[in-house]
Amino acid sequence: MGSEIPQLHIFFFPFMAHGHMIPLVDMSKLFGTRGIKISIITTPANAPLLSNTIQRSNDLGIEMDLKIINFPVEAGLPEGCENFDTVTNGGTKRGMFVIFLKATTMLQDPLEQLLRECKPDCLVADIFFPWANDAAAKFGIPRLVFHGTGFFSLCTTACMTMYEPHKQVSSDSEPFVVPGLPGDIKLTRNQLSDMMKSNEENGFTKMLKDSEESELKCYGVVVNSFYELEPTYADYYRNVLGRKAWHVGPVSLCNGNLKDKASRGKQASIDENECLKWLNSKKPNSVVYICFGSVADFNSDQLMELAMGLEASGQDFIWVVRRDKKDENGNEDWLPEGFEKRMEGKGLIIRGWAPQVLIVEHESVGGMVTHCGWNSILEGVAAGVPMVTWPVAAEQFYNEKLVTHVLKIGVSVGVQQWVILVGDFVKRDAIEKAVKEVMVGDKAEEMRSRAKALGEMARRAVEKEGSSHFDLNVLIDELRLSHNLTKQTS
Repeated sequence: MGSEIPQLHIFFFPFMAHGHMIPLVDMSKLFGTRGIKISIITTPANAPLLSNTIQRSNDLGIEMDLKIINFPVEAGLPEGCENFDTVTNGGTKRGMFVIFLKATTMLQDPLEQLLRECKPDCLVADIFFPWANDAAAKFGIPRLVFHGTGFFSLCTTACMTMYEPHKQVSSDSEPFVVPGLPGDIKLTRNQLSDMMKSNEENGFTKMLKDSEESELKCYGVVVNSFYELEPTYADYYRNVLGRKAWHVGPVSLCNGNLKDKASRGKQASIDENECLKWLNSKKPNSVVYICFGSVADFNSDQLMELAMGLEASGQDFIWVVRRDKKDENGNEDWLPEGFEKRMEGKGLIIRGWAPQVLIVEHESVGGMVTHCGWNSILEGVAAGVPMVTWPVAAEQFYNEKLVTHVLKIGVSVGVQQWVILVGDFVKRDAIEKAVKEVMVGDKAEEMRSRAKALGEMARRAVEKEGSSHFDLNVLIDELRLSHNLTKQTS
């Protein structure tokens, strides 16, 4: 009798935030297409966000299910507040965030109960769950880390932590070169997170420190990127920093049909057919897409400035606004008077969630204004779209350097300072200038050509014999070997 290839069972455990859940679920689908049984772990309030994707995956023959663990009510969060994006709404954002992080540490026991019951062959857990290493180790299960960012920012973070160059400059605005990092990358203290600059330990800085340690001790790191995008940094991460890692992205490309692209994340605030009809009425490369992710929460003054900058640029646009804020008279106080009437047919405002992949892949979209979250960067790259970079917080200033300095497929709007949630204030003139530069400037075609070439590389990377396809196969083969060895010794 021939030996049968064992079916692996892998748990995926994303941090409860849309920017983490969406790519990790996409990644799980990629594993599922290789015949692996997939279980995604989440909490009751987050389950509806994933159930449709799981059903469609099952319909395509991918064996995928949900494992629900209860979110700890004893943490003190309001009922149903089980997602980071809900924590960043409302007045007590920082305090709520700390409580939310504390609550996630209480998920270790229910995770261990699941691992005990199901005995999966591998656990892919978010970097924000550093305790997942210990949970998996109790049952001899390899734990892979998912970061939600690319090699460049991982290398930059490691070099900043090792060499601390920001402590050698005399002011917050004085540029310094990141030591050890290829590419002569310059930053300022203003562009670093509060956690990087501060020596004080709080709940968040402790979690980051624990996460760094857990990455060094885990089985390896699975990265949503592709080799051709950042080869120098993929090699540096593995060969110089000595981290075990596999690149398997862009994972968003696993969504092949219109429905899959339109329904990633929350329910879109616009019908996909209506959106496509609007885009179909535009010339190729004539529309700029503006979106700042699911966490950034600009104030009304900044949104007003952005509206004025867009109008002055003269470009057609789709603008995704995170909220629908009204003043005491029921008016939207972040829009100039008569703005939407003047922009009728020229601009489309989506209030809430947008089908981003569907939009940026459309031929009429010639550029995007982005907060430089890694999902948006990679989705823009895969679509071959040049970018206006407008980082807000997290590792976004690092990602900006990759886009503008290394890849040369974008221009900075000129943000100088890391400011969580609300961002540093940008004036309308800078917005107008940057949008024009990417859409119709002297170097617009050059940037677009480079972006299109990267988009083609991205698609080849996930196809058979492509770099990401190959790396995923290597990882799966290694996990199968580990599975067989465990079986033989048990």
